[in-house]
This record gives sequence, structure tokens and C-alpha cells, in this order.
Amino acid sequence: MSELGIVYALLGAAVAVFLSGTGSAIGVGIAGQAASGVVTEDPSKFAKVLVVQLLPGTQGLYGLLIGFITLQKIGVLGGGLADLSVQTGLLILAACLPIGVVGLLSAIAQGKTAAAAIGIIAKKPDQFGKAMLFPAMVETYAILALLISFLSVSGIQV
Repeated sequence: MSELGIVYALLGAAVAVFLSGTGSAIGVGIAGQAASGVVTEDPSKFAKVLVVQLLPGTQGLYGLLIGFITLQKIGVLGGGLADLSVQTGLLILAACLPIGVVGLLSAIAQGKTAAAAIGIIAKKPDQFGKAMLFPAMVETYAILALLISFLSVSGIQV
């Protein structure tokens, strides 16, 4: 067994979780700042702004999912460690990068877009459905990154 192969694969799982989770924390924080201001002025809008604030948190969940799939694939969860070559470890690392990098950047962008949507809700709460569409559009790219990381990690033979 190549210990370096396992190290690269574990690094891939860590990158998926760490980067996407960091982006989600930043994005949820940005939206939370806007939501707090709205709730200070009108507490009845709490439920609507909370839903919008939570949207940037999905990227962290996507990264966590890829991290779990990777750990299970290489045998850290539920079995002995797989015998990974350096090449296979690097392939797994590369497969985890899309959700890590896109998760980081899209969650931050989604947090900013969610903050703007919260501004819409503050002024026109009846436009909640339309306001939700703006941050949801950013989600599309996180889902595409999740899909490519999932297909890539699943397709690597260990």
C-alpha cells in the first residue's frame, strides 16, 4: 500500500469539506447580517429571511457529502484502507476539487445574492418567491460541481 496515495485521497476529502464549508460559513454570515437588520425592524419577517439566509449553507453540505463518499470509497469508513497508488490518490484529490473550489466561491456569491434578496423581502414581503430565485440561480453551479465530483469520485477504481 502506498501511504502517499492514501494521503492524497484524504487531502481530497478534506479539501471538499474545508473549502465548501468555509464558503458556506461566509455566505450564511453575509446573508445573516442582512437578515438581522430586517428582523430588527420587523420580527414578523423572521421565517422568510431565515429561509433565504440558509441557502448558502447547501454548498457545505455538498462538500460534506463528497467527503463522506470519498472516505467510504478509500475504506476509512466501514473497512480497511484501500491499497491506493499515488496516481489513484491524486485522481481522487482532483475529483474532489470541483465541489471544494466551486462550493467556496458559489457560497460566497450566493450569500451576497441572498443578502440582496433579503432586501427585497424587507421592502416587499409579497415578492418572496421572486426574491428566492436570485440566490437559487447561483445554486445551479454548486449542483453542477457536486455532480461532477460525485461522478468522478464514483468512477475511480480503487
